[in-house]
Amino acid sequence: MYQKPAMSSIVKILRASAEPNRLRILMLLKAEELSVAELQEILVMGQSTISTHLSQLKHAGLVEDRRTGKSSLYRISPSALSGSGGVLEGMLVQAEREIPEAPADRAAMKAVVKKRQDRMRSFFDSMAGRLGKDYVPGKSWKSLAEALLRLMPPMTIADLGAGDGTFALLLAPRARQVIAVDSSARMLEVGREQAARHGIDNVEFRLGDMEELPIEDTVVDVVFFSQSLHHALHPERAVHEASRILKPSGRIVILDLAKHRFEEARELYADERLGFSEAELSALLEDAGFQNVSTAIVDRESEAPQFQTLLAIGER
Repeated sequence: MYQKPAMSSIVKILRASAEPNRLRILMLLKAEELSVAELQEILVMGQSTISTHLSQLKHAGLVEDRRTGKSSLYRISPSALSGSGGVLEGMLVQAEREIPEAPADRAAMKAVVKKRQDRMRSFFDSMAGRLGKDYVPGKSWKSLAEALLRLMPPMTIADLGAGDGTFALLLAPRARQVIAVDSSARMLEVGREQAARHGIDNVEFRLGDMEELPIEDTVVDVVFFSQSLHHALHPERAVHEASRILKPSGRIVILDLAKHRFEEARELYADERLGFSEAELSALLEDAGFQNVSTAIVDRESEAPQFQTLLAIGER
C-alpha cells in the first residue's frame, strides 16, 4: 500500500524541485517505481544523499512509497503530477531537455529494471519442468475448474505468463487455438516438449513479456492470467495489453492470490506483489475498460500460510 503524502502547493513544488538532482529523481520516478538502492545505482550517489532527497520530496507531496519486503519502492505522486495546474508536469518536460544527465539516467534505469526482470526470469528458468511437481501457492485444480466452467468453446485463448504450459495444455482440447506467452525460454521449451508428447498441435508458444505481448490486436476471445499477474512489474500495463488483444466482447479471466502477508513468497517464488484484493483487481479491470467485472474467492488452503485464490472476470 502506498503511503500518500499531503497535496502539494505550487510553492512546495517549486521549492522541492529546484535542486537538479531532485529533478533527476523525479524524472526517474515518473517513469518507474524504484528503490533507494536502485536510485543509488542509477545516479551514482550515496544512500544518505538519496534518502535525504526522497524525504524532502515526500514531505513536499511529490513522491509516495510502498513497502515491498525489506525495502520500499518510490514513485512520483499522481496527484502532484496532475494537480497544481500541471506545474510539475511542465517542469519535468523542460528538465528532460535541459538536464545533461537525463539520457544517461534513462539508460541506467532501463538496465536496473532489466536486472530486476532477469532475477525473476532466472527463478522460473530454474523451475522449468518442476512446477507441476513442486508446490506453487494458489495453483489448485479447484480454482482452475472454477475458471474452466466459464468458458464457451471453441475459442482462441491467450494464456499469459504461461510457464511450462500446464494450463495451456489443459485448455487446448476445448479451444480453437491457445497462444501461450512467457518470458522464460526454458519454460516454453518444456511446454513444447509436453505438447509434442501428448500430440497437442493447437498450442502456440511465444516468447514475450505480458506487458508487451507478441500478439496482434483484437484476435483473442479469452485472456487468462493463471497465477501470473502478481509477477508483473506493472499489472496495469499487463491488463491493458490483455484488453488490446481481445476481440470486441472478449473476456479476461484472472486467477491470482488474494492479498496476503507471507513475505517469504518474494524470495521463494519470485513474487513481485503479495497478491491482490478484490477491490484492486476490480479497479485494474475497470481502468482498462472492462465491463461487468466480477470477483470471488474460489479457494482457501487449509495449511499455513493459508493462501486464498481470487478469481476476477471482465468483458471487453
